[in-house]
Amino acid sequence: MAADWLGSLVSINCGETLGVYQGEVSSVDQSSQTISLKQPFHNGVKCPVPEVTFSAVDIKELKVLDIVSGRGGVVPKSSDPVSVPHRGHHKTQDRLASPQQQCSKSYGDKHLEVPGQPKGFRRRHNSWSSSSRGANQVTPKKNAVKNGGGGQRDDECFGDNMDDGLDTDFDFEGNLALFDKAAVFSQIAGSDRRGNGARSRGTPQEQQPSQYRHDKNILETKPVVYRQIVVPQPGAKEYCTDSGLVVPSISYELHKRLLSVAERYGLSLERRLEMTGVCASQMALTLLGGPNRLTPKNVHQRPTVALLCGPHVQGAQGISCARHLANHEVEVIIFLPNFVKGLDAISSEITLYTKTEGRQVSSAEELPESPVDLIINCLDCHENTFHMDQPWYQTAVDWANQNRAPVLSLDPPVSGQGHAVEAKWTLSLGLPLPLSEGVGRVYLCDIGVPRQVFQEVGIKYHSPFGCKFVVPLHSA
Repeated sequence: MAADWLGSLVSINCGETLGVYQGEVSSVDQSSQTISLKQPFHNGVKCPVPEVTFSAVDIKELKVLDIVSGRGGVVPKSSDPVSVPHRGHHKTQDRLASPQQQCSKSYGDKHLEVPGQPKGFRRRHNSWSSSSRGANQVTPKKNAVKNGGGGQRDDECFGDNMDDGLDTDFDFEGNLALFDKAAVFSQIAGSDRRGNGARSRGTPQEQQPSQYRHDKNILETKPVVYRQIVVPQPGAKEYCTDSGLVVPSISYELHKRLLSVAERYGLSLERRLEMTGVCASQMALTLLGGPNRLTPKNVHQRPTVALLCGPHVQGAQGISCARHLANHEVEVIIFLPNFVKGLDAISSEITLYTKTEGRQVSSAEELPESPVDLIINCLDCHENTFHMDQPWYQTAVDWANQNRAPVLSLDPPVSGQGHAVEAKWTLSLGLPLPLSEGVGRVYLCDIGVPRQVFQEVGIKYHSPFGCKFVVPLHSA
């Protein structure tokens, strides 16, 4: 029975101290319980001696790599290792059964020959290296020792039939010939032509697919109507928004009638003052720098705004704007003559403004001598111009013209009445008036007039504001 193992390729694990040996079985002595390997390899390196003999007490684990039967044929090995007792109390022949009894599975006879190894010797697992390594290189089997039999699990997973398909190269040309690219593309083109012919019945020019650029919209949309606001009596000027919508100007008489109808439906003067103050303060905060300047970390550079207010509704709008600016941590100074405090619109706004930290002066001499960050002009009125002859008006105008700060004009009168203070920006309410060229860049704010109120005064109206309450206007 021992003679059946002669010529078989085995791997013997002698523990961490002695290492792992592989080779061809040259002799098996049952009486002395020894086994000899010829052309041995120690930890993947070929041994300098032609033969090595092992005792059963030194063998920790024995794996059969290839079995040569007694008839000379090669029998594939079993994937299970052959256990060898640590102490020789049991005979070795009880553990070394016949090759026919050990092999329970059938494997292919195709082997991957390794140069320098015995014939039929091949890599079946990762526990040893081929002779192509250097003479001093060692590959210790650490995982099997630490994990307690990990090498056996690796052999069962990765050690079988790993080399069977490595000898055959992949036939790229043969597989590429299976795909006839020209025939497939011609079939796709034919289906597209048939589809176009079934969908269209026009001229050949109409049947050709349209060529679109990457920035063109291929969806059919209705043409954009840019003139969405139509007034019964257009003013002398027309404006347009950034999106191209036309905003015509209206006369002051039509503007006055629009506000009168809106007030009859509940849009009172107090509501308009509040809405105007909010829009004007938002525009002023943007002109002052917005979030780049008005931050909690920049409290030592708070902007200063001076508001010049007259004894009329425009002055009350300026006081409302001053209150909102003061609530946003802006240094606010209001110029307002003393004798106008009895007016109802101004009195209510002044009462609210005094609850802020803003200042109020009644003389132009009390205004700052150094330039402020912004001047908001609310001195002029649409109807009564008697205040223009008052001394306080002229002193306030002189201070504004001498100060080098930019000016925002809030709801100025129509052209022809003159503008004593040259403005850089102008904010109109609802719909613009035909303003002169000296008002600077025109902006329009939404004061909350409903569409049906516009319709009642004969104005076809669609809001030009979009998602904003203040939009810039350009001369058409």
